[in-house]
Amino acid sequence: MANVLGVTGASSFGDEDSLHQQVLASFPLCDMTEDDLRQNPQLCKLLATLAQHVDKTGLTNPLKTELKKAEQKLQSQKRRWLRSETLHRSLQEIIQEYSVQKHHSTVPPDQKMFYETMERCLVVAMCARQLDLSNTTKQDQPFVLGLTPPQVMELMPSEKNVQKMKQILPRELEEHLKKKCLSFLSYYQPECENQSESLKSCKLSHLSTQMEKDKKRVKILMESYHEKAVLLQRLTQLYLSEMTKCVQLLQSLILERCLTVQADLDKKKLEYFEGKCELVLQKIRDEVAGIQLDTYTANTISAHRKIRTKLESELQACQVEKQSVELKLSSFQILGKEFEALAEEYCKFREEIDMKSWALKEFTKDNIN
Repeated sequence: MANVLGVTGASSFGDEDSLHQQVLASFPLCDMTEDDLRQNPQLCKLLATLAQHVDKTGLTNPLKTELKKAEQKLQSQKRRWLRSETLHRSLQEIIQEYSVQKHHSTVPPDQKMFYETMERCLVVAMCARQLDLSNTTKQDQPFVLGLTPPQVMELMPSEKNVQKMKQILPRELEEHLKKKCLSFLSYYQPECENQSESLKSCKLSHLSTQMEKDKKRVKILMESYHEKAVLLQRLTQLYLSEMTKCVQLLQSLILERCLTVQADLDKKKLEYFEGKCELVLQKIRDEVAGIQLDTYTANTISAHRKIRTKLESELQACQVEKQSVELKLSSFQILGKEFEALAEEYCKFREEIDMKSWALKEFTKDNIN
């Protein structure tokens, strides 16, 4: 396969760039770019060979022919169905117009007979069709209300009225369809609204041709739109790819720049925070000095000095007393553990004497009162 593709690609496909363009044009629905084709040359040659056997939608020529025949058959059946459906709806619209007209104006007896006969024929035919089970799979399905199509068909108007209705119906149907066509012409070409009937009829005869031209123009525009959409998608992918490369390059530049300036930036930040801390400390000192100046006046400082002098003298006296007590304690400690027991007993006696002295004092005070 590779050898065959290589020979075919070298002999029939020509330049590589034109080959890429040919493949992209032959398969517009595939999500491919020229870079994909350059990276996979064998796939590109395979698609170029495949393009000779399939169309842009991926259908082979035999399958496309069968599809075209099926579409033609479908269009033929659709036209037949549309003709019958149009006739049926037109008859219903004529009956609806008559129903509205008879409530607003007096209808002549012959027209009244025509409309009522047509309405009755239409209703009976619809009921008979609904009751007909020949086209259903369930042949044993019960009839609605026990009615059969022949029984319903007995409700048709008299043959005489039906014949009169059939004679008048083509003219009425033609007038109704002409009115609808003129309404559609006015909608399709609003400039025809105020023109004469003869000119409208002339334009109406060419309306189908004009619509075919407009349909072809719309189809061409849709194909152009599709091609532009595919081109836009490819350009968008290319743009996103280039943008991704640019973003990656920008990220690398930013990272390199950050690494080079990070040391200087950290140093400047450190200097800034040191200066800010020094400023805050100086502000704290100023606040402390201000508080001290507001708190300690000249009289307060003089009183504090006197208190300090007195406290220092008392402290010296306490230290002298402490030294004497420590000397006594050291002399007592020389006597040993026996003296400790006597000292504890002495402390207990001393506490009892103090307690009894206090109680005696309180008792004496109560008696005096």
